[in-house]
Amino acid sequence: MMDLDLFLEILGIDSTSGQERGLAEFLKERLAFSAAGHLPGGRGAQGGGGESQSSAFQIHEFEVGDGTVNLLLDWSGTGEPRFVFCSHMDTVPPYIPPSLDLVKKGDLLPDGKKATQDDTIIKGRGSCDAKGQIFSMFCACQRISKEGYKDFGLLILAGEETGSFGAKAYTKNNPGGDFVLVGEPTDNCLASASKGTKSFEVTIPGKACHSGYPENGASAVERFVDVMNTLKLVEFPDDPVLGKTTWNVGDLVSSNPQNILSPEIRFRIYFRTTFVTDDLIQDKLLGASPKGSVIQAFGGDTPMMYFSEVPGIESKPVSFGSDAPRLSKFACRAICGPGSILTAHTDKEYVLVSDLEAAVENDIKIFKTVTKEKL
Repeated sequence: MMDLDLFLEILGIDSTSGQERGLAEFLKERLAFSAAGHLPGGRGAQGGGGESQSSAFQIHEFEVGDGTVNLLLDWSGTGEPRFVFCSHMDTVPPYIPPSLDLVKKGDLLPDGKKATQDDTIIKGRGSCDAKGQIFSMFCACQRISKEGYKDFGLLILAGEETGSFGAKAYTKNNPGGDFVLVGEPTDNCLASASKGTKSFEVTIPGKACHSGYPENGASAVERFVDVMNTLKLVEFPDDPVLGKTTWNVGDLVSSNPQNILSPEIRFRIYFRTTFVTDDLIQDKLLGASPKGSVIQAFGGDTPMMYFSEVPGIESKPVSFGSDAPRLSKFACRAICGPGSILTAHTDKEYVLVSDLEAAVENDIKIFKTVTKEKL
């Protein structure tokens, strides 16, 4: 039986990006007690110096440098497990508290699908992206440990949603291993490939004037609209594996009063790239932007192919980013986990207990397949 109280406790902590430290402190204490078979307040060994111990694993803590921390639950005893399960603590805003309900076969789920069996649904921010991954991976680790396996760990990272800062810090300061399985909501499918990302901040200049006499100025907002219309007409080539290239705009700012033409507009634009378009993006953006625009590149990740095939586990390409590209010291990387990316980042986010149970079985199957073939 899964300890759903533990999962609800994890979901009950607001770990919106930048606020992960509270969840990390909770996980250090609670997971150690859970592995030892009792709740906080009971007997358990605690070590010092950024490290604590339970009856099964050591917990190593690593500062990211921005006030957040990464955690490594290490069953190897070396601090350098060769197989690593991995997911992230941070969630997108706004925080949505958890709830648990029973559903019957045929009941309508939040995303319009129907329950295929009697089940339990858990809603709330992070239920599938990605606290559900942390919980199911921890359950898998407990079972693997009971079977006598030792050379593995669970890496819990900060800052995935805002630039993979935790993954970058971990890769810079720590060794990798032979294999990392990254938990993201993939409907319990292995990712056969994932899109890349490119992020830019664009500042478009205008000329302020009284809005009753627009001929004396130039509206930065109108220039922004021209950029959007130009980009809509760009025909990016389709990728045979990853499909279409997409983009969206956020952090749009033009602070002019309504009766003054905008002297400047600033925004972030975020591209989801494919194998055939990753190198085209910056030139296309430059070509669409008016003279005098300032374009600052914030980097991103190139598209990745994941070659790890496991019999009995379906695979499919995904259109989202993850920490996997930044975990470059691992020889092999893969992505798999419960829940749907289509409800992640929305107020309909949920995961079914049957999905969590299937994820545990997948994690164990992947671990045993990889350790047999790769280690």
